[in-house]
Amino acid sequence: MNKKTLIVVIGPTAIGKTAIGIKLAQYFNTEIISADSRQFFKEMAIGTAVPDQEELSLATHHCIQHISIHDKYSVGDFEKEALSILKRLYETEDYAIMVGGSGLYVDAVCNGLDVFPEVTLEAKVEVNKIYKDQGLQTLTEILKKKDPEYYKTVALQNPQRVIRAVEVCLSSGQPFSSFLNNEKGKRPFNIIKIGLTADREIIYDRINKRVDLMIENGLIEEVKSIFKYKELNALNTVGYKELFKYFDKEWELDFAVSEIKKNTRRFAKRQLTWYRKDGEIQWFDYRCDFSVVVNTIRSLQK
Repeated sequence: MNKKTLIVVIGPTAIGKTAIGIKLAQYFNTEIISADSRQFFKEMAIGTAVPDQEELSLATHHCIQHISIHDKYSVGDFEKEALSILKRLYETEDYAIMVGGSGLYVDAVCNGLDVFPEVTLEAKVEVNKIYKDQGLQTLTEILKKKDPEYYKTVALQNPQRVIRAVEVCLSSGQPFSSFLNNEKGKRPFNIIKIGLTADREIIYDRINKRVDLMIENGLIEEVKSIFKYKELNALNTVGYKELFKYFDKEWELDFAVSEIKKNTRRFAKRQLTWYRKDGEIQWFDYRCDFSVVVNTIRSLQK
């Protein structure tokens, strides 16, 4: 499989990854694996910017709306599924495309998962008690002290990830980040990473316009349809949690929409912080000519 290549398209949200991913799949006559963890769920389409039917018809996509918000599905499950798809694809194709903005999921496929120490029962009990009695904010402050590096990149609004990190810190006495990016098994295929970027003002403007378009396309109705499941971890995500507060009559609609835009901009900033750690990414302006991207990929062939 040494001649097989995985082309990974990454970048901040709303930068145009879907479009270039489809172009690459068509050019190399292959298929796309989505590594956007929010697009896995059947019930979440508008708020996660799932490719529309026309886009999906232009190239075969995998791992898009293939599970339910009620299903248990971990990054480890995704790694296994993605590798299985790649194994099948590489029986007939030399290339595969992976598109997504979830850095942890991309890393799982490219590098394998990190190995963490076993979490002690004492740490689990302590962390869960803090979360129940004092809330997520207290845990994020603990994480900031124990592991400032991971604090800068983790989705601080995601209780599962914060809890996990603090548990590891307390159990091991070491920062959670110290167990990340350790040397893992080399994949039996080449990996070329393509990153799309733009000036921050442009990224933020694209985000704001996308949120407005989501509202026009029925995001409010979509969130209302799953409001009764708002406690599910899959729904603790930007675009949904803000509108839950609107339906709970805590916020006015205009304020909820403005918070979606603000939190999405913060998410994009965290994505870029994550990517900066990876020196293998070939960066391109989001408006660059497609031929430039293809020529770069050709030049990087091993």
